[in-house]
Amino acid sequence: MKKGQIYEGIIERVDFPNKGMIYIPEEEKYVTVKNGIPGQKVRFMINKFKRGNGEGRLLEVLEKSPLETREPVCSIFPACGGCMYQTMSYEEQVKMKEGQIHRIMDPVVKGDYIFESVKESPKEFHYRNKMEFSFGDEYKDGPLSLGLHKKGSTYDVLTAADCQLVHRDMNQILSCVLAYFRKWNVSYYKKMQHTGYLRHLLLRRGDTTGEILVNLVTTTQEEHDLTELKEQLLELPLEGKIVGILHILNDSLSDVVKSDETRILYGQDFFYEKLLGLQFKITPFSFFQPNSRGAEVLYETVREYIGDIENKTVFDLFSGTGTIGQVLAPVAKKVIGVEIIEEAVEAAKENALRNGLSNCKFIAGDVFKVLDEIEEKPDVIVLDPPRDGIHPKALPKILEYGVDRIVYISCKMTSLARDLEMMQMAGYRVEKMTAVDQFCETVHVETVVLLSQQKPDDTIEIDLDLDELDATSAELKATYQEIKDYVLKEFGLKVSSLYISQVKRKCGIEVGENYNLPKSENARVPQCPKEKEDAIKAALKYFAMI
Repeated sequence: MKKGQIYEGIIERVDFPNKGMIYIPEEEKYVTVKNGIPGQKVRFMINKFKRGNGEGRLLEVLEKSPLETREPVCSIFPACGGCMYQTMSYEEQVKMKEGQIHRIMDPVVKGDYIFESVKESPKEFHYRNKMEFSFGDEYKDGPLSLGLHKKGSTYDVLTAADCQLVHRDMNQILSCVLAYFRKWNVSYYKKMQHTGYLRHLLLRRGDTTGEILVNLVTTTQEEHDLTELKEQLLELPLEGKIVGILHILNDSLSDVVKSDETRILYGQDFFYEKLLGLQFKITPFSFFQPNSRGAEVLYETVREYIGDIENKTVFDLFSGTGTIGQVLAPVAKKVIGVEIIEEAVEAAKENALRNGLSNCKFIAGDVFKVLDEIEEKPDVIVLDPPRDGIHPKALPKILEYGVDRIVYISCKMTSLARDLEMMQMAGYRVEKMTAVDQFCETVHVETVVLLSQQKPDDTIEIDLDLDELDATSAELKATYQEIKDYVLKEFGLKVSSLYISQVKRKCGIEVGENYNLPKSENARVPQCPKEKEDAIKAALKYFAMI
């Protein structure tokens, strides 16, 4: 297999995040191809190798998947990579995500645990309360566009005037803003040349309140009177109501939405949203769950998992604007939230005051450092870290508290799996797990895990079947099937029991005397190829057998 080679194959499954797995019989290998749907027959080109595994670029969908039972709901599918799975029924999307969670979590979690099915979002479409749209052009020197990046491109921007993830009010606002700047032939910011004016349109809309915050992000390289635009926006026949129009100035060289200066063109620089009977004030850059209705399902799940917390102190770590802490506060003795973003902490304090919660305390700072300064000790802990999970220096400090229960919320299941390994080594046991699909039509899902501290008097029953081999202690660490599964998953290679026993012998691991030896004296015994031998050795190291 070489770069540039073109193959055809059927996507057997899609692993997180968006990794279509295709088996190539002639190579006896799996190749990863992104942006596909399970069951599609595709043509793809090998474009790189990662840890010996081939990765391909999708060239063409030759045959639709049997799972594609409906037509696309937006005009720029599939060129826009935002809603990869909109041609699948929602039921099949949820099944696929559940399978992805099992494939990542089952090998990591020690012992039995309860997996509750993925909880569906109350709204499949029009659920996002926040969207960042970019200015640009769809092709070089084309007309001004405003929307989302073309799949696989950091430059081409597709106009998303009928995006189905957001409320129709946002689509109307986008169309109005685009028409206005097209009329006056205003330039957009070119990332390579660092020239131009228009950068982003950040829209936020309360799903329960209908309040809308419009944020136009530009550079300071040009000056434009935006009065007419403001008036046009306020005249739009919207279902909700615009409560603020902001002009955000950003001269950063990097392509990030941030503010050097914010000018209020109309109204206020915040809006309100309600969750589970509580009211939250949200500013342009506040973190808030992007699916309000889905967030209610998520927080109800956290409240259920954490159990009885009356007269108990709860640590809400990586607390953002304090939504989880405030949901738990009415039934807890005290809630202490820690968050590194100061703006979010100020919002959390203000929201707690607004909701009449006097038993909440929010601290700005890095969790790793702040935990050394807090005198109180928690009874239970809630973790809701960023996508990359918990910093390896902070996690041991969290585990040192030895609380009875920890609830971990993760938006990236691979980061969660990594952290669970350390948490289990520290004596915690995964009791149960579920997920909330807050990101319908996309590759993402929010996973929730309940862990409990395993006490010394806890017992675990283990069934061992020693009939297969006269096994050594090393061999008991992994079965032949577990080694095969690991090699297939990590290296895309299928290996036989014969090859495994050959490599074991080379590594000094005893194998049953007659295990996998030839049946006749002169039989020709195939020898394990170097590539497969290296993969098997990696598996033996993974299972601590060598």
